[in-house]
Amino acid sequence: MSRLIEALRRLPGIGPKSAQRIGFHILKTGRGEVEEIAAAILDLKDKIRLCDVCNNVTESNPCFICSDPARNAKQLCIVEEPGNILPIERTGQYRGYYHVLHGALSPLQGIGPEQLRIANLTERVNGGTVEEVIVATNPTVDGEATATYLSKLLKPLGVNVTRIAMGVPVGSDLEYVDEVTIARAMEGRKAI
Repeated sequence: MSRLIEALRRLPGIGPKSAQRIGFHILKTGRGEVEEIAAAILDLKDKIRLCDVCNNVTESNPCFICSDPARNAKQLCIVEEPGNILPIERTGQYRGYYHVLHGALSPLQGIGPEQLRIANLTERVNGGTVEEVIVATNPTVDGEATATYLSKLLKPLGVNVTRIAMGVPVGSDLEYVDEVTIARAMEGRKAI
């Protein structure tokens, strides 16, 4: 049990108590369900790979998004991780293509442009069909540094580089929003 708990704790967002609860749940669960979970994890490791075009995780190459001819080839949205695509897709507002960097610039952690998937990004933009690159990196110091770097790298290639808007979340109270978020919201204001 301690070996399983220790293994579960290595997962992001799983602390010692959660790992212990999951471990005891697995212990009580029938063998068939546990085998199903184990098989799903092994299938994930065996069958999932990166799309050669956008670097998203996929079972087919190119991925289903890159294979969709109905998408707007003039727009390319850059995200840090594959998990960032799903929330954008759920909005139904964006119908262009994506490019996944698999991280953000972080000099303190030794992550420079060479560690990110930027080389095939410049190839895609140089291809001539992309007119707008939307930088949708996270609103962190590393995400901002990455956005600035990408802007300086891509603007000379003749594309319009935009940044997703950031600011006060819908349904929140200004009293509880931090100063940086409010400052960003003020910078990104628009006419109504």
